[in-house]
Amino acid sequence: MRFEEIYKNEMILTREKDNLIIARVSEVQRELLKVVCRYGETNAKLKGAFYKDKMNKEYPVVGDYVLLEYNENGTSLIQEVCERKSSFSRTDFSGHVAGYVKTVKEQVIAANFDYIFILSSLNHDFNLNRITRYISVALQSGGKAVVILTKADECNNPDTYVAQVKNISEKADVVAISAKTGYGMKQLNVYMQAGKTIVFLGSSGVGKSTLVNAIAGEEIMVVSEIRENDSKGRHTTTHRQLIELASGVTVIDTPGIRELGMWDAENGINDTFSDVIQLFAKCKYHNCSHGKEPGCGVNQAIEDGILSIERWKTYCQLSNENEWGKNKSIYTKKGKLRNKIKGRK
Repeated sequence: MRFEEIYKNEMILTREKDNLIIARVSEVQRELLKVVCRYGETNAKLKGAFYKDKMNKEYPVVGDYVLLEYNENGTSLIQEVCERKSSFSRTDFSGHVAGYVKTVKEQVIAANFDYIFILSSLNHDFNLNRITRYISVALQSGGKAVVILTKADECNNPDTYVAQVKNISEKADVVAISAKTGYGMKQLNVYMQAGKTIVFLGSSGVGKSTLVNAIAGEEIMVVSEIRENDSKGRHTTTHRQLIELASGVTVIDTPGIRELGMWDAENGINDTFSDVIQLFAKCKYHNCSHGKEPGCGVNQAIEDGILSIERWKTYCQLSNENEWGKNKSIYTKKGKLRNKIKGRK
C-alpha cells in the first residue's frame, strides 16, 4: 500500500516486529472504525486503555496512522495512534450554546494531510469573514491552506473575488475554478501528486463532492442540488471519510461545517493578520489596548486608510474567541463571554 511509504520511522518499524502493523483510519463511526492496511480495508476498535486513560490518549480520527493488531477473522484492535504531522481542530461545545458552556473541548476533524482545500462558492454564500476564519485555523494546522473559489461559471468577475481573498493572507493560495466547465482546474495540478493527502472543508453546497468527482475522473461522491434563493445546500457527506484515488492522491471529505470555533489558533491568527501584528510595534505604549490611547499604531493605520475597520474587528473577534477557548471558561457573573482583548468597537 502507498501509505506505508509515506509514514515510516524507526518506532513503527520496530513495533511491527511485535506483530503490530501500520494502518490508516479511513472512517470513524462511533466506536467502530475502518482502517486501511497492507491487507486491505478492515473494521477495527480501540483497545481498552483508550477508555481507561482518557486524559492522555489521542483518539484516532480520519487520516490518523495507527499501530494495529490485525485480525483476519474479525475486528482488529488499535493499540496506538502515531504522532500527527498535521491536524485540523475546532472547539467542541458538546451541544451547549457558546455563551453558557462550562467545558470547551478540542474536536480534531482530520489528521496527516498536506493541503487543506477551503471551498467557498462564488454565489450568495460567498463570505470573506468565514474564509478568514478558515484560513486562520488552516495556517495553524501544519498543512498548506488553499482557498478554492468554486462555481466560477456562475460569476461574471471571478478575478475580483480572487484578489479579495488574496488580501486576507499572503500565506494562502487562492484559485477560482468551475468543475462544471473546467475553468481553472489545471491550476490544481500542482497539488495533485501521488502520496499527498488533501482535506476538503467548507459549508454545505459549495461543491466539495463535485470537485472530488472532477479530480477523480469518475462519480465517486453523491452530489446534491442547492436552494437557488440563498445558495444553501444540504449535507451530501454525512461523515468524514478517506478515499484513495486511482492517481495516488488521497482525499479526506468532510460534512459541511456550520460553525468553526477557534481552538488554540493563536499562531494561525497571527499569520493571517501579520499586517495587524506589525502595527502593534508602532503603538506609543507597550500595553496599548488600541482604544482611545494617544499614539496608537492601530488607530493611526485605520485613520490613514491603511487598515480597514472591518479587518480590525475580525482580528479582535477571532483573537477574543481563541483566548476564551484556550482558557476553557472565562465568564462574567451573568455567564457571558468576557473580552480579553480590548479593541475599537
